[in-house]
Amino acid sequence: MKVILRLAIFLALPVTAVADPLLTSWFTLHSDATARLYRTDAARRAGESVTTWSNGRQTQARPAPTGIQQILFSTNWIYLRSTGLPSQIMGPWYMDPQHYRAFPNLPTDQNILLCLPRHPQVETDAEFQHLGDIGMTVDGVPIFDPTDSFSYAHAAGRDADPRAGLGRGDGIWDRDALVNEGQTFDPGLGHQQNWGRYHYHTQAIALRYELGDHVDFDPVTKTYRESTGEPTRHSPILGWLDDGYPVYGPYGYANATNAASGLRRMLSGYAARNGQNGTDDLAQTGRRRLPAWQARESQRDAALAADETGPAVSPRYPLGHFVQDYAYRGDLGQTLGQDFDLDENNGRWCVTPEFPNGTYAYFTTIDAAGQPIYPYVMGKHYHGRPLGRVIRNIRERVVPYFTSATAAAVKTSAANPGPATTTLVWQPGNDGGYQATQAVGH
Repeated sequence: MKVILRLAIFLALPVTAVADPLLTSWFTLHSDATARLYRTDAARRAGESVTTWSNGRQTQARPAPTGIQQILFSTNWIYLRSTGLPSQIMGPWYMDPQHYRAFPNLPTDQNILLCLPRHPQVETDAEFQHLGDIGMTVDGVPIFDPTDSFSYAHAAGRDADPRAGLGRGDGIWDRDALVNEGQTFDPGLGHQQNWGRYHYHTQAIALRYELGDHVDFDPVTKTYRESTGEPTRHSPILGWLDDGYPVYGPYGYANATNAASGLRRMLSGYAARNGQNGTDDLAQTGRRRLPAWQARESQRDAALAADETGPAVSPRYPLGHFVQDYAYRGDLGQTLGQDFDLDENNGRWCVTPEFPNGTYAYFTTIDAAGQPIYPYVMGKHYHGRPLGRVIRNIRERVVPYFTSATAAAVKTSAANPGPATTTLVWQPGNDGGYQATQAVGH
């Protein structure tokens, strides 16, 4: 009965809605499933997951559904209700994996209501506009930017740490999240902050496996790895960023505008500043200059004052510790589309299976061994205007596109004709509940 109902709703939608990948690409196959996690490696090896958990700070008192719970749309916007919990089994997380020192945070149902623009607009200024959430994967998990929000504090001679009274740092040499926090990622390459928001800084490898994107799963170790051999199809859409443009996996067409040109791993537009590929060698020069892309973002000179320099390259601060340790190949005499595939924002204009006439699209970046490489999902600037945002309620007439069985008990008159506008208001708690109220019409 549920399948018939969803099919009837689907057939009743306007053609423009059905044909829009921003509506059709969301991964709702497991939206009725219950979120699960492994607390320890021993539990992971034994396949013993739990559906409720607590560490005294983050508590999931009731089982919560996974991912996307509702999709609604209007002419200009799409609205996504999600728990923020992925469909793969999460965890475990460690601060020190070698000694099994547990990571202090656990994920919780985040009751996310995200709106995204259906008609993206190209950004024309170079102002840095984001930190933290930059979009959402198609299974309803937040995507974060490549940094961990901390930077080097020159006066203290160390990375910033609020616990040491250093705040978040100078904001000049920004820490790379994978390098500095990667040990806390679970096998799906996600982790959470101290308020339980599970998220990705790099590729969502478990989601890629679920979508059939050239990833293998080891049922014994319950880990993921890049498949061997050549990819056989274009990567699927893994998510959407706040500017309304899609994020694909790492494989695209060899020729950006020719779907018959074969497939290949997309080559990042960034290179480590190690003296190769035309870069300067930070191990020799020290961190005394910003890369050209950062100077443009900051609208400042690349040469730094004495009190703005970063630490010397060392085992404590290896090359790659900061995102400014990378240079954009386009600034080094190399050519986009010939020497590398992705622009400064980590995307390109191209044709894809969902956009045969072309679109701007971001791609996740990995190396030849399948390991994530900078800038992972997006550089430090959007291609389009980041109009998407997390909101508390909807204040316009909307049409339902998908509702999971777990959310079926929630009634909304969002699609009803008439002068009134439906407002969906979140109710706090672990069950992800909300209520619909009628507001005065426009």
